[in-house]
Amino acid sequence: MFEEKATDWVNNYGDMLYRYALPRVSDSDIAKDLVQETFLAAWRNIERFKGEVSEKNWLFTILKNKIIDHYRKAVNRLTDSFPGVADEDPYFEDSGHWSREGTPKEWGIDYNNSVETKEFYAVLEKCKSKLKDMQNAVFTMKYLEGMESDEICKELNITPSNYWVLLHRAKVQLRACLEKNWFIQ
Repeated sequence: MFEEKATDWVNNYGDMLYRYALPRVSDSDIAKDLVQETFLAAWRNIERFKGEVSEKNWLFTILKNKIIDHYRKAVNRLTDSFPGVADEDPYFEDSGHWSREGTPKEWGIDYNNSVETKEFYAVLEKCKSKLKDMQNAVFTMKYLEGMESDEICKELNITPSNYWVLLHRAKVQLRACLEKNWFIQ
């Protein structure tokens, strides 16, 4: 019975879980590993599954926790410090206001065009893959998982000031990458 259940999970939810994981970790191999770990964890804990939620929701919850664990491990491997932002931020003046060169330009996107949207997300994924692990983790947890900042700080064991520096740098780098690779003037 358990073998049939595992086969059903892979057939019914494998692709969905992978599509969910990939944009959150920006690495195909890691996404595949996390999906496999999800199935293994579900397999090991099948007796605890009470049916209070659907199997699909249960598997997605396990995967979300696996993704958070992935980023926790990245934090533990992180050795670089968190210097101030101003030293490498060409978009803002010392006062914190936009610099003349850094002021955002109108991008003129048609968000209703599905082809353009698919192309945009492909470029966004490439840009996200260039972020440092911690920047990607914070950005993903905030904007893809919808987690609150205090929850992210707790999960990744970082201070609020480190969180804001990481998030700021991720957004600035993504903006620069998108302007270079997508919003070509």
